[in-house]
Amino acid sequence: MKVYRYEENPLVTPESVKPYHDHFEVIGAFNAGVTTYEDETIMLLRVAERPISEDSNMVKAPIYNPNTNKLEILEFRLDDPTYDFSDPRVIRENGSTQGFKYLTSLSYLRIARSKDGHHFTIDDQPFVYPSNELEIFGVEDPRITKIDDTYYIYFSAVSPVGVGESLVSTKDFVTTEHHGMIFAPENKDVLIFPEKINGKYYALNRPVPKSVGAPEIWISESTNLVHWGNHKYLLGLRDGMWDSGRMGGGAVPIKTEKGWLELYHGASKDDRYCMGAVLLDLEDPTKVLARTDKPILEPEAPYEIEGFFGNVVFSCGAIVEGDIVKMYYGVADTSMACAELSLQEILDSLIYIK
Repeated sequence: MKVYRYEENPLVTPESVKPYHDHFEVIGAFNAGVTTYEDETIMLLRVAERPISEDSNMVKAPIYNPNTNKLEILEFRLDDPTYDFSDPRVIRENGSTQGFKYLTSLSYLRIARSKDGHHFTIDDQPFVYPSNELEIFGVEDPRITKIDDTYYIYFSAVSPVGVGESLVSTKDFVTTEHHGMIFAPENKDVLIFPEKINGKYYALNRPVPKSVGAPEIWISESTNLVHWGNHKYLLGLRDGMWDSGRMGGGAVPIKTEKGWLELYHGASKDDRYCMGAVLLDLEDPTKVLARTDKPILEPEAPYEIEGFFGNVVFSCGAIVEGDIVKMYYGVADTSMACAELSLQEILDSLIYIK
């Protein structure tokens, strides 16, 4: 499959973004939700900022306090035997099986704007910033679905009680209305279809079972975009293939004559993230019609291979213009890039399920 990576890639890097917090550094500007608004391409960046430590033996953890509406900084010494600092992204309690205790950075959402889709300017202020007890550790990996004149923005909300999916909406990318958490922990990678299907809204999502099961794609339905139910298992991992470790929705589903085309991410068991495609029935998106056996985009360029977390291409949005699919995607958990693919070539690469 032909893939045209923009010559300007990466389009946005941490160096492109001025820190919002004093005495912080931007370590990631990636995994952006994508849409168009008036005459602009909008990338809603996940910006990760880390407090600067002047002491090489000290690690800091930023925490949003919903009671004071302020950011607090916790400090930990690397020689403290209570904690495990082996992963620079998190602080874990030694001996605990409960995942991480703190994050070493805080993520929020910030708008990058472009007239040509290649060159972006970044707003000075956050667009969505932690604001309640379910967002204490930050907000991550947004997607954007436009329905009529409203843009629905949903993202992973991270707190000590888990990672769930929250929803806000806007009409002008200036003001927002908060609608609360629409998928409880542990769930993420939500994709809301851009129109009703037989009178219902549909959304892809990715629960993370703890006792049995795997991180795979489910589909749910709603009458109001807030309350979701009738959850159904949709798409699973494939042993020995590029999507054998974990998977989740990527871009908002694209309506084609053949069905709903979903561009999803899959990771191998050694955490190499690629993008693939699956085709769902137009009238009943709970039915899987076809799927790619090979990635349509995989980490090959240096900026995709090397970074904060290497060997990752991770798309949260695409813009379709005729036969051109402009896939904006995070690279190595660090920066943003874009690649153009042929919609017809993606459809032709699908293998139909008999």
